[in-house]
Parts: sequence; C-alpha cells; structure tokens
Amino acid sequence: MKSISKQTLIFEENMKENGFIAKHPVLANLIIIILVGIAGLGILYFSFAIFTRHGESSVVPGVEKMSYTQAIEILHSKGFKVDIRDSLYKEDEKPGYVIEQFPKSNSVVKPGRKIFLYINAVHPKEVIIDEDNNPREDALKSISFRQGKARLEELGFKNIRVIKILGENDCISKIYANGKVVKKLQKVPVNARIVMEVFDGNLQAVRDSLQSDLDPEYNLSEPIVSEDETSPEMYQVEETEPTETESYEYY
Repeated sequence: MKSISKQTLIFEENMKENGFIAKHPVLANLIIIILVGIAGLGILYFSFAIFTRHGESSVVPGVEKMSYTQAIEILHSKGFKVDIRDSLYKEDEKPGYVIEQFPKSNSVVKPGRKIFLYINAVHPKEVIIDEDNNPREDALKSISFRQGKARLEELGFKNIRVIKILGENDCISKIYANGKVVKKLQKVPVNARIVMEVFDGNLQAVRDSLQSDLDPEYNLSEPIVSEDETSPEMYQVEETEPTETESYEYY
C-alpha cells in the first residue's frame, strides 16, 4: 500500500518536471484519479482479507446425537459460535440432545462461524385442544367428527383412536387424553394417547327397527323402567286387615 502511494507521488513529480501537467492538465488529473482509485482498491482488498481471514478455513465437527452441554464445549473449543435455532420434541430421541446441526459435520467454513443447533426438548409441547372459555365443559363436545379430527391433527397429535357409540349424529361425545376426559382450555401434551368417543348416527335407525317389532301404539320415547329400578313411590299400597301373614296388593 505504501509503495503504491509512493509511486503515485513519484509519477506526479516526474510529470511536473517534464511539464506534462502544464501541457495536458485534464489527462494528467485523470491519470492521477485512476492511480488513487487503484491504491484505494488495494487498501480495501487487504483490509477485507485481514478481517475475513481470507484463505483460512475450519472443518465443522459433528455434534449430532450429543448432549447440549457436550456439543457446546466441543464447538467452542474449535473456535465456533453456537446459536440454538429451535427446540423440537421427538419421542425417539433423548431429551436435551442435538438432533440436527447446520452447517453439517465436516463442512469447510470460515473460522469462528456460527453453528446452528436444533435440540430435542426435555418436555413435549403442550397445546389447548378447545380454546372455548368454559373450562367445565368437555373439549370439542358436539363438534363434527371430521372437524374434530382435523383439529387434533393440526395440533400435532399422532396417536389418535376413534371409538363409536350409539347416537343420533356423527358428533363428538368426549375426548380422552391418556385415559382422562379433556376439558376446554386444558393443556395436553402432543404425544398423549388420544381417544375420540364419537356418536355413530344410528340411534334413529335402531329406534325405527325396534318400533316396527313392537306394538305400534308403544312409544319408544317413553323411558323403560325395570322392576329393580322402580321406586316405592310408584306403587299404590292399600292396607287390609292383618291375617296370619301380612300381605299387600299393588296396582
């Protein structure tokens, strides 16, 4: 850089001695500008080479399948910076371990580059199945089966089982997570075992079938009460004269 500036000065002095500047001032100034520009580009190039470590490189070590603390220690020892880009959860991976890195292992990069790590979360993500503001009600109750299933899949649930029960429509009766009924506004881990209890829509058909087999005047809408379920208040009791064995008549 010093030699370029020195040559520019020498060139200017030579042109002054030869009277070139006096004879051709515009051309002389143009040449001087070009030389100064070349000198500036040279200074800029050498500055970038110093700051960017031009020509230097490092190999990225592989830290996948390692614990977070072990991966950080190895990368720092090699002069790399570390950034946790996201925290995921996978059941088949150990919690707190690196599941992916970028750049990949054995990549050739600049020294001191930032390495992005994706860590398997210690706890699975929790989501709210039904965001309605009534926590006493069952989640997704009376929602159509198709709409409810789409909602569960959108939230990330994978282990979903459907159980059909007798009912008038195809709506959801209850949602179970790990064997417990899910309420509205309740948080549920996305790896939970989900059971959808859904009406099958066949209740009216069953009623019609039974009605055709019974007395046409019999109304299936009336509750059927068995003898075991009959309460004493339903009987009319009339006392009679006591005999050797006391007896009652029921109507």
